[in-house]
Amino acid sequence: MQFEFPPVEDAAECAAVEDAIKECVRVFYEKGAADPLLGPIFADTIHDLEKHRDIVANFWSKSLLRTERYDGHPFGVHVNLPVEPEHFARWLQLFTESVRETMPKAQGDQAIAKASHMTQCFQSGLFPFTGADGKPSRTPPQ
Repeated sequence: MQFEFPPVEDAAECAAVEDAIKECVRVFYEKGAADPLLGPIFADTIHDLEKHRDIVANFWSKSLLRTERYDGHPFGVHVNLPVEPEHFARWLQLFTESVRETMPKAQGDQAIAKASHMTQCFQSGLFPFTGADGKPSRTPPQ
């Protein structure tokens, strides 16, 4: 599924959305760092928070405003993280809270739709199997 959001044509509105994206990313990472489930992963894997937040803000700028500052592939960066399915629900919850606190409604709704889709895709890619216990698994059942 590819997301094609309507372009923001007005320069002042575009600048306001860019500022909102940066603030959203800052708020999200503050919440994530303080969270008992996500905080340890953030602490162990994000070694340069400022640089990381810039990369994430660039991702959302490209996604929502069609800028060209991001050219990576987020799935590959997350493949080896020590995450389980429950981390995705918490990530999306904190992200949604952060978006609702900081973003204009139109772009906020777009960001949440994309983030929801990404969590589904990431989980499918990271946990392609169902374990003997019925839970998502990285490895096939024995």
